[in-house]
Amino acid sequence: MKARLLPVYFHSGPDADFAKQVNNIVGLLMDVAEILPPLPLGSPIPEHVDAVVFPQMLGNAYRQVEDIAALALPKLVITSEFGTMSMWDWEICSYLRDKGIETIAPYNITQTQQICRALAVRRELRQVKYMVFQDNPGEGFQASIFKRFYWWEDECKRKMLDKFGVSIVTKSFRELGAEAKQIPDADAEAVWQTWQSRIPTANLTARNMYSAIKLYLAVRRELDSDPTIRGVGINCLNESHFSDTTPCLAWNMLYEERRLIWGCEADTVSILTKYLLHHSLEVPVMMSNLYPFLMGQAALKHERISEFPEVPGNPDNFILAAHCGYLGVLPQSFSTTWTLKPKVLAIVDENSAVIDARLPEGPLTLAKIDPGFERLTVIEGELTGYAGYPGSDCLNGAVVHIPDGHRLMNNLLSHHYIFLTGHQLANIRHVAKVYGLEVDVL
Repeated sequence: MKARLLPVYFHSGPDADFAKQVNNIVGLLMDVAEILPPLPLGSPIPEHVDAVVFPQMLGNAYRQVEDIAALALPKLVITSEFGTMSMWDWEICSYLRDKGIETIAPYNITQTQQICRALAVRRELRQVKYMVFQDNPGEGFQASIFKRFYWWEDECKRKMLDKFGVSIVTKSFRELGAEAKQIPDADAEAVWQTWQSRIPTANLTARNMYSAIKLYLAVRRELDSDPTIRGVGINCLNESHFSDTTPCLAWNMLYEERRLIWGCEADTVSILTKYLLHHSLEVPVMMSNLYPFLMGQAALKHERISEFPEVPGNPDNFILAAHCGYLGVLPQSFSTTWTLKPKVLAIVDENSAVIDARLPEGPLTLAKIDPGFERLTVIEGELTGYAGYPGSDCLNGAVVHIPDGHRLMNNLLSHHYIFLTGHQLANIRHVAKVYGLEVDVL
C-alpha cells in the first residue's frame, strides 16, 4: 500500500518550477507514494487522499493561511529536488506554526519515505485487526501481577479502535492449545524439515520442537482465515496451562514469513506500538521488560538475581532488560546471535521453548504509546552489553544506559517497552505527527 499525496498550489497558479518539482516527487517517491493530479489550495479535497504536499512554498502562504488551516490532513513540505524541505521554508513553516498550523517538513529523503509509509499505515489500520488468544486474563498464574494490565480492559480496546481504527479479535487460548496438540507429528516434522537448516537450537528434544511447530501451525490456520489480521498475541504466561509450549518460535517464523507483528502476553498496546514504528521506520523492533537499577530489590527478586551488573558511571542511569529468561522474542533477521533453547520460567510448561537472542550493541531507542493513545514516550540510550546469571530468570539480559534514570522512573508507562535499533527520536517525531501523537522524551 502506498500513500496518496495531493500536490496543491497557491492562487498564483502552477508555474514551470511547480511542475518540475511535482515530477521530482513522483520519481523520488514512486516506491512509497502515489502522486495525485494537483489542485489549487482551497479546493475540496477528495476522500481518498492521505496528505497534501506543498511542492512550492511561496509568500502566498501568508495570504492563504486560512486555506492552509482548513486542510484537515497532514501537510507535507517537499520543495527541494532531493525530496526534502528547503532551507527557505523555515520562515513560512514557523509562521504557520505560530498560527497553530503544523507542517511536516522532512530534511532527508529517508524521513520523507518513512512519512509516506506512515501515511499508508494510518489508512491501512482502518481495515486491520489484531488477534489475541485468551480466556480469563488475570485469573491464571501470578494473578496479582496480571490483573493490573491495561491492555485487557475494554476501555483500551475502545480507545484503540476510536483513535486508529484497529479492532481486536479475541479467541480461546484453551481451544487453540487443544487444537495444536491434535496436529499430527508428521505435519510438524514436514515443517521442521523445511526450517531446520535455518533455526539454530540447543538442548531441545523432538517433542519440544514438534509442540512449538504445532502451535505455529494452529496460529497460522487462524491467520489464513482472515487476511486482515496483521498482529497477534497469546496470554502465554498467565494462562500457560492451556498449552504444552510457548509461542516464541511461532512469532519468529510468522514474522520471517509474512512480517506479522506479535505481542508477548497478548499486549495489544505493544503490538500497536511495534506495528506503527516498524512499518513506518523499517527498523528492527522487539518488546522486553524493563528493570531499572533504581527499582532495587523489587526488580532483583522478580528476576531471581542477587545484584545488578557492574556498570561504568552512575548506576542510577541503567536498566536491565529481560523477558522469559533472555532478552525476549526477537526475529532472527534482527539478531546478532539467535538460538532456540528450553524454557527458563517456572510459570510455563516443562516442554516449552524460548529464544535466546541479542540485538546489536550500540544506539538504542525505547518507545511506547500511552494509555490515552495520544502520545509516545521515547528514550534514546545505549545498549552497552549483556549480563547473565546462572540459575536465575535472567540468563542473557541487555544492559542499557539511559539519560536520566529518575526521570525514567517517574514517567514510564509500563514494564513492557519497545526496543528499536539506532537512535530514532528525530524520525519518530515526524511519523508521530502522521498518527496524531505527541512525543514525550524521557
